Amino acid sequence: MSPDRAPAHPQAHVIDPAGGCPHTLNARLRARGAVAEVVLPGGVPGAVVLGHEELKEFLSHPDVAKDARHFPGLHDGTVPADWPLRVFANAQGMHTADGADHRRLRSLVGNAFTARQVERLRPRVQELADDLLDGLARAAEDSADGTADLRTHFALPLPMSVICELLGVDPEHRGRLHHLSNTVIISTDVPPAEVMAAVRELVELIATIAAARRAAPGEDLTSALIAARDDDGDRLSEAELIGTMRLMLVAGHETTLNLISNAVRALCTHRDQLALVLDGKASWSDVVDETLRWDGPVSWFPFRYPTRDLPLGGAVIPRGTPVLAGYTAAGRDGAVHGPDADRFDVTRPGAGRNLSFGHGAHYCVGAPLARLEATIALERLFTRFPGLDLAVPEAELPHQRSFIGNSVETLPVRLAQAV
Repeated sequence: MSPDRAPAHPQAHVIDPAGGCPHTLNARLRARGAVAEVVLPGGVPGAVVLGHEELKEFLSHPDVAKDARHFPGLHDGTVPADWPLRVFANAQGMHTADGADHRRLRSLVGNAFTARQVERLRPRVQELADDLLDGLARAAEDSADGTADLRTHFALPLPMSVICELLGVDPEHRGRLHHLSNTVIISTDVPPAEVMAAVRELVELIATIAAARRAAPGEDLTSALIAARDDDGDRLSEAELIGTMRLMLVAGHETTLNLISNAVRALCTHRDQLALVLDGKASWSDVVDETLRWDGPVSWFPFRYPTRDLPLGGAVIPRGTPVLAGYTAAGRDGAVHGPDADRFDVTRPGAGRNLSFGHGAHYCVGAPLARLEATIALERLFTRFPGLDLAVPEAELPHQRSFIGNSVETLPVRLAQAV
């Protein structure tokens, strides 16, 4: 790898902000090595970790940090002030904290997402799913061609409703929250000025939500976070409160939206695998695990920073390099998942070893909730509409314009196969 802060190697992969389906690119880069130099949007040198074992090591390495103070270019003028990916580095919350700070922040929300607490949400998630499927059916009936967008009517509102109910967010804010979070986090080809404006509005909206809960506390997680901060003023600053809420709101619906969408696409284009589940030869949990591995909801996620020159996968990542976690690449690493790693197989042994929710201290705190929501969504959807299929060829579905998010922009479906 190149020396600290030196220009990227001429063969470094220049990331396309518009993204696209990542799998062909992942295979090409992974064939060269488990770690690749990249040029981030804005001409900033970086790296991506592509191999499963290398990524697992990197995510839990003691000499890898999340705090952006370990990224010199962010502070010495090398990286421009309007760099759109600053939003990932500058955010304050448990996802950008290390050590004791990370443990302190994570402990404030961790109890709400334990397996036991999440299981208590099952009846409500089932109720929401069934209500949304009624709406999906109405949308298809009301359309001229008998189709409906599964993302709009089901895959998005299910996790959005759940996380907003947990946080005490009033329904009128939910549409705007999704638009802003998609602009800030997912759509990596948005102009910098638009990103910055969306960041400001998102922070203001979350502050408004927090103020409403401060004025009228309830049995919700936002009220609990405010109480924890107010009882012990140095436990959770205002910036940490806003950052923690932003993390939970964004990650609490965007990733599950993509997970559900990708699982439905996979099952519709692999009817034999769907038949195995409907016949009881595989479970909906198996589908979720294999989707996470084969076509995970997050592709290359920013950032982590080596605190020293770090040997990894036959390369050396210089200290302070902004590194992306290549989740979709690791999911199809044949060294771990076998020579048929590109094949979608719900009976695959070891699919649950995927790294799509991370690994180590920063393993996604919301993983149990995402799994519950996706499992219920798929079971309810295909039990009610076993003939559901894509309304257009999969190749014609527009991919998210992102190298971070990995899914499609829309997912038009027919609720019964054409006769």
